[in-house]
Amino acid sequence: MFYLTYRPKTINELDNVRVKERMRKILESKDLPHAFLLVGPKGMGKTSTARIFAKAVNCLKNKFAGKSDSIEPCNKCANCTTITSGGSPDVVEQDAASNRGIDEIRKLISEASYSPMSGKYRVYIIDEAHMITPDAFNALLKTLEEPPKTVIFILATTNEEKIPVTIISRCVKISFGLAQKADLLHMLKRIIKSEKISVSDFFLEMITNYSENSFRDSSKLLEELITQNKLEVDEAKKYLGIRTKGNILQIIEKEDLKEAMIWTTEFVENGGNVKRLIEDILLTLQNQLVSKSTEDSDFHQLDFTLKELSQLIKLFHDAYQMLKISPVAELPLELAIVEFYNERNQVVKN
Repeated sequence: MFYLTYRPKTINELDNVRVKERMRKILESKDLPHAFLLVGPKGMGKTSTARIFAKAVNCLKNKFAGKSDSIEPCNKCANCTTITSGGSPDVVEQDAASNRGIDEIRKLISEASYSPMSGKYRVYIIDEAHMITPDAFNALLKTLEEPPKTVIFILATTNEEKIPVTIISRCVKISFGLAQKADLLHMLKRIIKSEKISVSDFFLEMITNYSENSFRDSSKLLEELITQNKLEVDEAKKYLGIRTKGNILQIIEKEDLKEAMIWTTEFVENGGNVKRLIEDILLTLQNQLVSKSTEDSDFHQLDFTLKELSQLIKLFHDAYQMLKISPVAELPLELAIVEFYNERNQVVKN
C-alpha cells in the first residue's frame, strides 16, 4: 500500500509544511518537552510524525548521540531500523481504543520508570488518546506532572475535546489540520517519482480535489487509479465520477427516466465509482441549494425547485448510507433516481 510504503521517514520528508517546521524547531531546541499532544483528523500523519520523532531522539548518528549537528534520524543505525520495524524496546505504541483502562495505563507508567535499553529516551506513543478512561487519565496526569527525564509521551487524538484540560496543559500541542493542496501534491509527486510513473499535473490536482484533504486518502486514490490503469485524465474522470457533476443531474433535470438509467448503466460498465459519484452529486446539490436560497445569479443553476433539491439531497443521502449494505453497488443509486422520478410524476398528476 502506497500510504504505508511511502510514509515519511525523516523530518524533511514530512509533507505537512507547518508540522515539519514545528518539529524541526522543537528538535533544534536545547530542552525537549516530555509530553506532546498531536491533534487532527485521521490520515494526516500524526503516527508517522511520532515515529520519526522517536527515531530522531534515539538515533545513534545524529545530534542526540553527539555524532553530528543533524536532527534527522539516519534510518540506518540499529536504533533507527528497529524503531522502523516496530521492534524497539524503547519505543512503545499503544492503541487507547483497546487499552484504555487504568490497569493498562498503570502498567505503562510502571514501565516508564525503567531506563532506556538501547536509546537515549523511552518514547510512548498513545494513539486514540481520547478513549482513555477518566481514572486512567488521572493516573497518567501524575506522571506527566513529574516525568522521568528519559521518558517522552506522545498522545495522538482525533478528538481533542475529550482530552482533559489538565492533560492538555502539560503537553506541547501540535495541530494537524486538513492537508493543504500544496502538501498533498508534494506527497503525490514524491510517490510517482519513486514509482517511476509519468502523469500530468492536472491528474494529480484532480486527485487532491477528491481526497477530502487527507494524505492517506490521496495516496490510496493514486494507488487505486494506477492499479486500475486509469492514468489518462479522461479515464480517471470517468472512474472517479467527475463527469457526473453536470451530466447525470442535467439528465434528471431534462430527460426521462429511461435516459437516466441508461446513463447510470454506462457509468458503471465503464468502471465508474458509485460512492464518489454520489458524493459528487451531493456536493453539487448542496451548492445548488445554497445558490437558489441566496439567489446567487453568478452561479449556474439547474432548473430544480427548492423542494426538488431537498428531495434529491435526501434521496441521494439515503442512497449513500445504503452503499454499505447493498449487495449490488449501483442499486442504491438507481433506487434514488427512480424514486425521484416517481415523486415528480406524482406532483405533475396532482
